[in-house]
Amino acid sequence: MRPGPEDVKIINLARSALVRTSARQGACVRDTEGRSYAGASVALEHLNLSAIQVAVAMAVSSGAPGVEAVALAGEDQPSEDDLALLRELPGTDVVVWNVDVRGVVRSAIEVSHAVP
Repeated sequence: MRPGPEDVKIINLARSALVRTSARQGACVRDTEGRSYAGASVALEHLNLSAIQVAVAMAVSSGAPGVEAVALAGEDQPSEDDLALLRELPGTDVVVWNVDVRGVVRSAIEVSHAVP
């Protein structure tokens, strides 16, 4: 599976969040209306969030009606918690693009249990 032009955009936004913050991960969520929400992982003494969790929180708090696609940049794969979180949100055929720091696609994970 190859990313389309809209997927390349969220991949680049995830990479930008990663580089801008020097965090372990950067992520970007595209909602079902085409809006994008990018964020980086948070590692504080009293708060630890993956980049996907941050981007989803931004999308949900902004009123996103559902998720269409996600990009995760960095050295980590999406965790089971990240995938479970995405399954809770409305959306169908949600793909999680996992890329390295350079943007090379390592995997495309289909979250097939997303709620329509």
